[in-house]
Formats: sequence, structure tokens, C-alpha cells
Amino acid sequence: MTQPSYVLTVQCASRRGIVAAISTYLAERGCNITDAAQFDDSETGKFFTRISFAAETGATLPDLRDGFAAVAEPFAMAWAMHDEGERMRTLVMVSNFGHCLNDLLYRWRIGALPIDIVGVVSNHMAYQKLVANHDIPFHHVKVTRERKPQAEARLTELVEETGADLVVLARYMQVLSDGFCARMSGRIINIHHSFLPSFKGANPYRQAFERGVKLIGATAHYVTADLDEGPIIEQDTVRVTHAQSPDDYVSLGRDVEAQVLARAIHAHIHHRAFLNGNKTVVFPASPGSYASERMG
Repeated sequence: MTQPSYVLTVQCASRRGIVAAISTYLAERGCNITDAAQFDDSETGKFFTRISFAAETGATLPDLRDGFAAVAEPFAMAWAMHDEGERMRTLVMVSNFGHCLNDLLYRWRIGALPIDIVGVVSNHMAYQKLVANHDIPFHHVKVTRERKPQAEARLTELVEETGADLVVLARYMQVLSDGFCARMSGRIINIHHSFLPSFKGANPYRQAFERGVKLIGATAHYVTADLDEGPIIEQDTVRVTHAQSPDDYVSLGRDVEAQVLARAIHAHIHHRAFLNGNKTVVFPASPGSYASERMG
């Protein structure tokens, strides 16, 4: 029989004895650590760790959680313990650009993105048929200036109805309210090109082409009330030359956006990304998951 596999995440003020306390607790309960990463941030004085472990004696997750509370208390740990086989319920949002949605659906369908997509929300109807063909509920939530509060109320209802643990903005082009961002803090991931703040507004790739940029990039980040300025999870770039056209810029930009978003989602669903003020701590993927995260 396969041994249950769990992951423990911890963040707290840095002090002596944290790792010893955690490893002693797991050993005493017959658990074997299979992967571990840690980071001590000297600037903030905070400690972060992610530990994967197998429960070789059949200890259940509720029992392990109950027992760990006593270990966490003296260190004032913010901690969580997860079943590594549990898929995160994810709500995807999209507007008129479908490259990230198509990429996520493909990765999800072949098993390279281990999430449960509980629905797709859009303020347009362009991808209704695509989503329906994947047997995923599609929700059209029209957004206008006058009805924006009602649209966001419906979005809040959908998050609650679907039990979504994560919201992915796969090129969703509407601004979310400060209140919604605060309620979903650390649970909304956005993707955009990395030309900001230099090239704002319409046709950023043409603006970049006209300025002769040599690198195209993408940024995936947690959403906050500060538009496109949330803590960064993942970034990447691709080189361009003077011989390439504005359409080439767009095509390359879409490719890198899709890859960066997928890697950011992987980091989040595998509990490798930690909020650290205006930044993140992101532990690298284990060798077993590297191929799927770099796919494409």
C-alpha cells in the first residue's frame, strides 16, 4: 500500500530550535521526511520551511494536526498541514485573450496541472463552447461600469458556491475591488506582460516594438489592491531582435505568459509559495514535479 504523503508549511519569527522541534515531532509519530526546504530571512527576521513527509505508521492527517498544535504554540508558528494528493479547487477567470486559458485546460486535461477546475468565469462569451467541451461549468458575468458591484457580488457567490481555494486570472481584464482582494488575500494569482510600468494601456507589444526592446517577459503575482503590483511568484523572459515583427512579439509574449502562469500555479498548489510582506518566498520544485512545471 502507498503510504500517505503530507506537506507541512511553517512561517514564524526566526529562533533556535524550530527545525529540531518539527523533525522530532515527525520522527516520534513514525513519519519519514522525504523533502525539506527552509529559508531564514535576515531582513525581516522570519523563518520559512516546507517539509514533505510520509506517514509510515498510518498516522492520520487530523491526528498529526492535533498533535502539532502543541509544537507550534511556543514558536507562534503560522502553519498548515496538507494531504499532497488533494487537488486544490480552482476558479479560472478570462476575458477576450484565451492563450492562458487554453494552456491551462490542456495541462489540466493531460494531468500536468493537478487541480480541480470548478468553473470558468468570463465577462464575455468567446470561450463558452471551449469550456463546455471540457465539461467544466462556464459562468458569464457581464461587467459594466454601472453594474460592477453586482458583478463582483456574483463573483463572490461563485467562489463560495464552488468552494474555490484559488482564483486564477488567466488574462481577466477587469479590476477587482479592494475588498475582494483583501478577502481573497494570497488566493488570487494574476499574469501580465512585464513591460509595466513603461508600456501601459493598449497594444503594449507594439509600444515595445516601436521602442526596440530586446527582452519580452511575463510576471505572475498574487493580487492585491495595488494594481499589478502584488508579491511576485514567477517571472521569465524571451529574447527578441530587430528582425522580428510586432506580431512576433505578441506570439512570443503569449507563450511566456502561459508558461509563467502555469509555474506560478504549480508553486501555489504545492504549497511552495509563501507571502513575505511585499515579496514571496518560493521554494524550488522537487525533481519529480520539475518536468510538468517546465512543460512547454
